Amino acid sequence: MTIARVLIVAGSDSGGGAGIQADTKAVTMLGGHAMTAITALTAQNTVGVQGVLPVPPEFVVQQMRSCIDDIGVDAVKIGMIGAAPVAHAVADVLEGIDAPVVFDPVMIATSGAVLADSSTIAAFGRLMRMARVVTPNAPELAALSAMPVRSEGDALAAAARLAASTGSAILAKGGHLTPEDAERPLSSAARQTDLVADRLVRPDGTETVWAGPRIVTTHTHGTGCTLASGIAEGLGRGLTLGDAIARARAFVRSALEHAPCLGRGHGPIGHTLARHPFDELAG
Repeated sequence: MTIARVLIVAGSDSGGGAGIQADTKAVTMLGGHAMTAITALTAQNTVGVQGVLPVPPEFVVQQMRSCIDDIGVDAVKIGMIGAAPVAHAVADVLEGIDAPVVFDPVMIATSGAVLADSSTIAAFGRLMRMARVVTPNAPELAALSAMPVRSEGDALAAAARLAASTGSAILAKGGHLTPEDAERPLSSAARQTDLVADRLVRPDGTETVWAGPRIVTTHTHGTGCTLASGIAEGLGRGLTLGDAIARARAFVRSALEHAPCLGRGHGPIGHTLARHPFDELAG
């Protein structure tokens, strides 16, 4: 292998900020080869999702098999699934694949649009049990663990429960959480010193924490997709899970800092404007 071959199973974002488009940019910028199996087409932009067109499960499988049978796969990233039958069809294919899986359990878009119904969320269990790591934000973690997640302590407890029940590592992302001692909404100036912590909880209960100052911006569309795809690319090139997460986080933070400020709502992050990964992030 000379390049990490990453198969991305996710929805398409017509606005280019999240989904397959963000995944492909992230994998490419980090030095991998991105392949795609699209689960749904969406009409969306920075202000919302205007429409969703699901892809039939059998065609999702056909896309996956076309890539796997010819090019091969070193890692798999799963994002928006779209429907419960698609989740099970994808799981059926992955049962025969020996490659690490990164599962980003997409439920709600940055704009607030719901992208997974209750039956689809229920089907996530099978995919989580197959994953090397699952990367939920706070609302997703609450839904998957059936526990409230309002603080960092809540996130740790919920992640521990989910890791124990699935056998997968859980990366509980902290971007949606505010400091536990904050009794009122933080001002923009205060949020600049607010630390955001992402916690990796393994099935054996061990924990690793990465923290950094919150980057104050409304242009955050695609951060979760980018992080998960970056982790998958790292695992595909042979990095440990911890090193893959650290590298992907550094890339996401740089892309947030260099967001191009496009659109009237939650704009995309700056994938191609971020620090060059080969020089600054490879270590």
